[in-house]
Amino acid sequence: MRSFFRCSVAALLFANCSLAAVAQERGQRFAFDPQQAQAEAVHFLADLIKIDTQDPPGDESKVAHYIEGVLKSAGIESEILEPVSGRASIVARIKGNGKKRPLLIMGHEDVVPVDRAHWTVDPFAATERDGLLYGRGASDDKGMVAANLEVFLLLKRLNVPLDRDVIFLSEASEEMSSPAGMATIVDRYWEKIDCEFALNEGGGSLLENGRVKYFGVATAEKLPRGARLEAIGSSGHGSVPRVDNAVVHLAAAVAKAGTWDTPARLNETTRAFFERLATISPPEEAAWYRNVLDNKVQEELKRKKPQYYSMVRTSVVPTILKAGYKSNVIPPTAEATLDIRALPDEDLRKFREMLSEIINDPQVKVIAEDTKLSMPPAPPSKLGTEMFAALERSQKEVSPEAITLPVMTTGATDSSFLRAKGVQAYGIGIPKTEEENRGIHGNDERIEINQLGVFVRYLFAAVTGVAAQP
Repeated sequence: MRSFFRCSVAALLFANCSLAAVAQERGQRFAFDPQQAQAEAVHFLADLIKIDTQDPPGDESKVAHYIEGVLKSAGIESEILEPVSGRASIVARIKGNGKKRPLLIMGHEDVVPVDRAHWTVDPFAATERDGLLYGRGASDDKGMVAANLEVFLLLKRLNVPLDRDVIFLSEASEEMSSPAGMATIVDRYWEKIDCEFALNEGGGSLLENGRVKYFGVATAEKLPRGARLEAIGSSGHGSVPRVDNAVVHLAAAVAKAGTWDTPARLNETTRAFFERLATISPPEEAAWYRNVLDNKVQEELKRKKPQYYSMVRTSVVPTILKAGYKSNVIPPTAEATLDIRALPDEDLRKFREMLSEIINDPQVKVIAEDTKLSMPPAPPSKLGTEMFAALERSQKEVSPEAITLPVMTTGATDSSFLRAKGVQAYGIGIPKTEEENRGIHGNDERIEINQLGVFVRYLFAAVTGVAAQP
């Protein structure tokens, strides 16, 4: 056993040394000034933030034409895709020798709306303060677009010899599904983005005490499949209580739906996530992650780590209530919106039947939302691919003290459209603290400027690691 152990350690050390040597050789072949690349990426991001693309209405064509100008100045041809007037995406390609199928790097141009009253800075001024860049879209997702653009320009400037084409896509209408978005791009323009691998938003890399704790690589995501609860009763004067009051029945149904502990289970991605997370966590938390499906652990996660609680189940969260129009009138109907995020393999029909059984009220119906333009069901991307291995190597290169965690996101991205076409798509992201993560879709959205530079180096290493000629 000792002899075997010594041989195993020696083999592991040899493998690690070989990977380090390959990474060092690649870095020497494709050297660039990281500070200059960071500064240029920050410049791109600031310009993109200043272009207001709140969705609705979007107006993403302004971003597409800005990027078109940047690419043209670098001698790169591009194409505007505008299935809806004023809502354009842009695609460009750097050709390889065709030995391998293409790699797609992508991000979206639109951002969620803002409530300016709750921001401490102008959300569209791209304010720099204390090493942070503030603005709507800084993280979601114009930071990704800016990093992709910088890496794409580096490939061109350094004349990196490629075994596969690298495709750049900046796309419209991710935040609010519409005919301008990825459903249409995949359906109408597939030949322009057909690829083996894709890198998109979604990974969620964690920054603690100024150091990257882990790089999250999203290999799967939950499916947005919302529903409405509709309660029906008889109307009448508010001074007379009624047993079939629609508001009362809806309120009881919402309470049952919102407190339902839906069934929990693991898949390949979440099992690997918790196993690896346990290795870098304090003892109490590590014990949770090694027994994550235990009922007592689930109760702890629900209160202390709700993101992880959500990762192992199809979640049901009430978000909107509609009922009545006058205080002394009992309305005949009442309605609630449920944000349901389904595990990739969830049988939604059976799940809605279970929800109806939990509510157990013939006055309340569960009605599925229209999902015609929403993210499609898709299998998780695999962990054992050339692309995932390149991402792990890139993490070791830029942040050797961190680890790589495969992640299933609780939110959704346009990667699902690609996975449904057989593409191995992976979500990655600029490292952020937990506080900075709360700015996504919230107030004072921001990123650390230095971490954008780290992410550019990480992304460039991953792209060249899977696409450059050896």
